[in-house]
Amino acid sequence: MPHRFTLSILVQGLTLLLLGPACEASSLGLTVHVVPLDVDGGKTVRAHFSAIAPSPCPALSGLCAAGEDCLLHPTSLPFQGSLPSPGWCVRQWQKTVPSNYNASVTLGSNTEFYVSMRAGPKVRANSGRLNQPASVALPPPLRARVNCPHHFYLSVKDVDGDKVRCRFARPDQGECLGCARHSFIELEEEKCMLTFTGKAPAGRYFIHLMAEDHIPVPKTVHITDTSPLSSVPVHLSLTVEESTSSCSDEPVATGETPTEDSTLFVLPYQEVKLDVNFMSQLESVSEVAVVGPPELHRTGFKSVGPLSALSMAWVRSQNNLTRLLPICFAANTQSLQSEPRCVWLYQREMRTLPAGTELKCEKTEMSLVLPVASLSNIKLDELQLNSPTCPVSYNNTHLTARISLSSCGTKTVHSGSELVYTNTLQSVRPYTVVSRQPSLILPLACRIPGAQVKGPQYKINMPTEKETFGEVTFWIEFHLPGEGPLARFTRIPRLRSVYIPPVQMRRVVRSPSESNSIFAGSTNSTSSSGGVGSRIKQLDLHVFSNCSVDRAELVVSNCLESETEDFAVSSPILEQGCATSNSTLEVILTQSNSKIYRLDLSKLEAKGSTMYVQCTVNLCIATMPSQKCPDLCTRSINHRMLVNSVFTKTYTIRSGPVSLVVTESAPPTTANTANTATTATTATTATTATTATTSTTTTATTSVTNTSAAQNATTSHAPQQASSVAAGVILTTVGVFLQNVFLY
Repeated sequence: MPHRFTLSILVQGLTLLLLGPACEASSLGLTVHVVPLDVDGGKTVRAHFSAIAPSPCPALSGLCAAGEDCLLHPTSLPFQGSLPSPGWCVRQWQKTVPSNYNASVTLGSNTEFYVSMRAGPKVRANSGRLNQPASVALPPPLRARVNCPHHFYLSVKDVDGDKVRCRFARPDQGECLGCARHSFIELEEEKCMLTFTGKAPAGRYFIHLMAEDHIPVPKTVHITDTSPLSSVPVHLSLTVEESTSSCSDEPVATGETPTEDSTLFVLPYQEVKLDVNFMSQLESVSEVAVVGPPELHRTGFKSVGPLSALSMAWVRSQNNLTRLLPICFAANTQSLQSEPRCVWLYQREMRTLPAGTELKCEKTEMSLVLPVASLSNIKLDELQLNSPTCPVSYNNTHLTARISLSSCGTKTVHSGSELVYTNTLQSVRPYTVVSRQPSLILPLACRIPGAQVKGPQYKINMPTEKETFGEVTFWIEFHLPGEGPLARFTRIPRLRSVYIPPVQMRRVVRSPSESNSIFAGSTNSTSSSGGVGSRIKQLDLHVFSNCSVDRAELVVSNCLESETEDFAVSSPILEQGCATSNSTLEVILTQSNSKIYRLDLSKLEAKGSTMYVQCTVNLCIATMPSQKCPDLCTRSINHRMLVNSVFTKTYTIRSGPVSLVVTESAPPTTANTANTATTATTATTATTATTATTSTTTTATTSVTNTSAAQNATTSHAPQQASSVAAGVILTTVGVFLQNVFLY
């Protein structure tokens, strides 16, 4: 019997080992883009590695040994993210290795993975060139939720035009080590599409695939040899999380976001710009996770209510990267992830300039001389610079052009420490003309070292948050209806509903007059029962900012209430700028730096005698006087509102304790808020909360000290028929919205 019991324990342990999440030492993602080398007929290849490692981000040391043809890709703008926890980062390098290669690779002390690939050499019969293996885009770490099925499409390309298929790696063929198949992960090989069935416990799982290229043949043709031309590894991670929300609540790409699998062709020193936008109805986007080529610039991340946006730019400078470069991105909220999306940059191959070509870079212009003999079959009268206003001259022997650095369509880009002026000489034909004649695309560039660049055109910065908005402070106060510093608005209020029933999409809110007529009777006569100890029926939540800049508007995205100061258990009052129930109404104000919400306390989750409230806020200024900052709870909200507005960081502020029952009046005290010259005074607050804030570029930490007299209670009360103030505390700041603008 003891032996049977021991055997049962061993079987259970083995079962848990096989079914549970994979080892944490594996990478969170890996792709290898392979370029065969002509110098030895493809026996060796240049392998370009992109690997995702869990935080803390490991160093690149140890990847290249002395004497190896190996190049690390450190970057001033590392790809990293905070979700899934504890975060991750991307490491990239290239190394010359045999075309058939197997190795274990170690990144730092917490990431080790096994790489196996078969990349030839094979010479293609149709072109006589070496076969180029398939390229697979690496998405950010994937996330899914328990009991929520999900499809994940892998973005694949092949420069030879071959058909790409994906399959699970086979441990019996040495393609992976300890790579157990998961019953809840399915793969459609022809489409390279993974399906998560949802039937998995929360945890992190690793998926090992091989991507293979096959010569495309018509379905009617029967072939006996179905072996692939090459096989390259693809490692993915899937973090499954618990969730109580609907399976269809993920953020959705909107606006000008590039379409999936789109390809952008890039000339030398050309700048490519991408704008990605997401709409997230349930939770605000906390980050847009990106994996792309080295020195891909990401600026201007904004997340306000349901809207989020990020701008990206990449300049093709001299590089040793692959011809096809993927950029993958996904929006992460605390519990949700959008569908990962990938686009491709295609670095056009450029022929060597013919003998006799001259391009001279002078102080104010560049001059071009091009032998006409090198332009056989090219119609010279169709050649044009970026701007047709600058002429191109030619005779029987040479084509010439003088190209101004400040006009003629000349563009300025920033590449490393250099300032580069670019223009393009190309064939331009009428749209109505269809021709089989060859065309010319000739990129021109003048490179100026950074040390020689003078004046403001090298780098232009937008004003800082402090320069735009001043020293900003936010705080929360609670008052009975008709009382407090804004009593003139709350005594006979104009109210509007900001509640959207769950079954409806976002809709236009009621007009002030309509709301006021519907909610008549919401006055201070129903605020309390009048007796000490009776429960207050209505309370006004005031959110204040000290900003006095004209046209600056306060935006409140979310508010939570909790019966405990640590918010271990909380309930939403506002989500994405909208009320979570019809028990919350907004009081319409004529001043833009404050917000007031009337709370029906009988319908709130808090049933005790005290509650705490926490809100996330921004300040916003529309860039045009005729425009307004986004109203988060309207149907017309769209990503252009983010583009046309300037925002502060996102601040999280928290109230002190707020009594929900009528109490006796307390002696007068004051409540001071961080970084403000004004003092809020009330005759009914039981404590004084003094906050001191220390700001950095992304965070602000706050210490709170209660300095009330010993005889006073340690909570802030809403007393009988009198005002109540709970001073707010700035807890954190997330994301700098005042972006830097660079001339690349």
